[in-house]
Amino acid sequence: MNHAPENPAPASPNSSSSTSSWLLAAGLGAVAVAATLWANRRGSYELTGRVVLITGGSRGLGLVLARQAVVEGARVAICARDEAELERARLDLISYGAAERDVLTLARDLTDANEVRTMVAEVENRLGPVDVLVNNAGIITAGPLDNMELRDFEDSMDTHFWAPLHAMQAVLPSMRRRGEGRIVNISSLGGKVAIPHMVPYSASKFALVGLSEGFRAELRQEGVRVTTVCPGLLRTGSQGQAIVKGQHKKEFAWFSVADALPGFSMDAEQASRQIWNATRRGDGEIILSLPAKFLAGFHGILPGITTDVLSWMNRALPATGESEAANERRRGYESESAVTRSLLTALTRKAARDNNELE
Repeated sequence: MNHAPENPAPASPNSSSSTSSWLLAAGLGAVAVAATLWANRRGSYELTGRVVLITGGSRGLGLVLARQAVVEGARVAICARDEAELERARLDLISYGAAERDVLTLARDLTDANEVRTMVAEVENRLGPVDVLVNNAGIITAGPLDNMELRDFEDSMDTHFWAPLHAMQAVLPSMRRRGEGRIVNISSLGGKVAIPHMVPYSASKFALVGLSEGFRAELRQEGVRVTTVCPGLLRTGSQGQAIVKGQHKKEFAWFSVADALPGFSMDAEQASRQIWNATRRGDGEIILSLPAKFLAGFHGILPGITTDVLSWMNRALPATGESEAANERRRGYESESAVTRSLLTALTRKAARDNNELE
C-alpha cells in the first residue's frame, strides 16, 4: 500500500529569527572587515612641510599622532594645560627626529575661546598657517548615572563640543583664504552608541559627531575637508587619567580591563596610522576597530535592540555608589586595585609608560 508522504514539520519561528540574526551578524562582520581593509589605503595629501596643530597632544593618542606627523616631516604644535607634561612631550618629539624649531608647545585652556584664538595666532606667527587641525583633547567620566552631577555633563560638553568649535572657528579664516585645509575631530564609538556608565561622555561625543558632520557638509565646497573619527577602545595608556565616580575601585577595574583586551581594543600606533590615512584621503568618517564597526553598524540598523542589549550589560556593571564619597571625582590612578595592577591590564600600563601618561 502506498502511503502519502508525511508533511515536514514547519520551521520554528524562533529558529527562523535566530538564523536571520546570525546572517545579519555575519553580514555586518564581513562589512566591518572590508571597511578596515579599505581604511588602510593611504591618500595623496602629504604631511611633509605642513603645519599641524593637535589639541591634547602632550600624551596618549595625541602624542602618538604628533610623533607620526613629525616623522613625516610636518611642523607640529601641541597644546595641553600641563606645562611639565608638554615639555616631556616636546623632548619626545625631538627624539623622533623633529627639529626644535619645528615643534611648538602651548599651555592653554581650550574651553576659553579667547585663549584658543591667541593660541592659533601664535602658531601662525611662529610656524605658519595651520594646514591640519586635530581636535583630540578629551576627558572621560565613568560611573552610574545616579552618581553623575550637572558639572560632569558641563565639563564633558566644554571639552568635547565647545573646545573643538572654538578651535575650528579660529583656523577657518586662514583655511578659507587658501582654499584648502584638513580638520580632524576625534569623537568616539560613544558618539555613535550610548555606552552605559559613560553618559556625560557619550552625550558630548554625540554632539561632536553632529558638529563635525555639519561642518563637513558646509565646508567641503571651500576645499576644507572635515573628518570625524570614532574609535572604539584604544590602548593609549590614558585610563589612569579617567575620572571615576560611584564605587570607584570597581568602576576603574571594569574600565581598565575592557581598555586592555587585545581582541576588543586597538593599539594606539595602529589607530594613529588609520587616522592619518583617513585625513590624507579626506574621508568623512572613520570608525576604528572591528568590534566598534560592528556595534555601530548593528546600532544603525537596529537601534532599539542595541540599546536593550546594552541595558542588560548595564546590569553587570557596578551598582550605584551609596556612600557619602560616591559622588567624589577621583582619577583612575587614585582608584587602583589588585585587578587593575594585574596581568589583565599589562598592555595599557605599558602604553601609559610609552605615551607620557605617567608623572
